[in-house]
Amino acid sequence: MELAVLYLYAYSLGAVPTAYLIGRLVRGIDLRHYGSGNVGGANVFQNVGKRWVVPVGIFEVFAKGCSPIWIGKFVLDLDVSSSQLMGAALLVVAGNNWSMFLRFQGGRGIVVAGGALFALAYRELILFVAVAMGGWAVFRSSGVWVLLSLLFLPLWSYLLGEPLAITWFCIGLVALVSAKRITSNWTRPPESISLKEVLFNRLIFDRDVAKREEWLARNPGENGWRAS
Repeated sequence: MELAVLYLYAYSLGAVPTAYLIGRLVRGIDLRHYGSGNVGGANVFQNVGKRWVVPVGIFEVFAKGCSPIWIGKFVLDLDVSSSQLMGAALLVVAGNNWSMFLRFQGGRGIVVAGGALFALAYRELILFVAVAMGGWAVFRSSGVWVLLSLLFLPLWSYLLGEPLAITWFCIGLVALVSAKRITSNWTRPPESISLKEVLFNRLIFDRDVAKREEWLARNPGENGWRAS
């Protein structure tokens, strides 16, 4: 029963659409129809304001990402090698990505996943950030390098000798984030691009089109695709 309550807490807290609420309260906009259409910190930065990324990040790292794991460890006495604890960690990311408060739309779960890694496996988090930031600094392609950083997580976990449950958690993160990129808030692909190309762009670049500038410059319109 206690585990079921923890799981319900993890999903429900993860489902709180922090970035969406900031967009509504500060600028009166629906972030799903602006820029990348993502309900996350990067879109808050682009379309609400730089300073509002801070409260979004703090809430998603510590409240969403860390608290279900801390409750599991220190209240329910679950060990980091427990698959039950990994279930709570994955559910909070799933809640963020497919929020029941936004008709199962949401963010990509990267910041929330970072919070979970902070509470579970900080060494993997350091390596994740190093690869993602290093790749972005050199190639200026955050979508590609975030994906590569995720793909490396299970390898880092294995090489660092983490419990098997942590490695499976890292594999689960890759699956959840990849699935979210491909479904992309259930938005209809642009008619000018083939479905195969759209799915490739979504998975690799985390957007429907190849050009980042075109993607970020979108204005509200039908399915977010009325050009500026």
